Amino acid sequence: MNLNKVILAGRVVADPETRMTSGGATVSSFGMATNRYYQDKSGNRQEQTEFHNVVTWARTAEVVRDYLKKGQLVLIEGRLQTSSWEAKDGSKRYKTEIVAERLQLGPKAGGGGGSSAEESAQTDSKSTTNSKPAASAPIKEEDIPVIDEDTVMNFNDEPAKQVDPKDIPF
Repeated sequence: MNLNKVILAGRVVADPETRMTSGGATVSSFGMATNRYYQDKSGNRQEQTEFHNVVTWARTAEVVRDYLKKGQLVLIEGRLQTSSWEAKDGSKRYKTEIVAERLQLGPKAGGGGGSSAEESAQTDSKSTTNSKPAASAPIKEEDIPVIDEDTVMNFNDEPAKQVDPKDIPF
């Protein structure tokens, strides 16, 4: 059995960059930082920060473009993908990034706490086809779509296939 699954919760380190491929697909990329706290041998609390490159496609990329900003907390689920190329000096280079297939937006940076359970239920029931808000209008938390397994799209902009637990061989 093989498994390539990444789940991270952290902060966006810079505003996402969004572009269109020659085939017309939307792709957004952003950097993300995660922190780990631990005690060293002498009992002092230490912090270790890791930086990750994240890529999103299709509808998820549009949500990232419209709603994700530097400093914001985000939870992503996806997979690792490594690409390689030959540099100008002839050496082989590698880049590993996380292809996010699902994400959940946290509260805005500096915007204060989270939402209540009632607000979350209202947000979950809203459609994810909201148009991009005007640049001058503040975004309300209830206007931020929730990306869940029902709205996940594959690279062909077709709904992702659901796995039936009966099909799992163990």
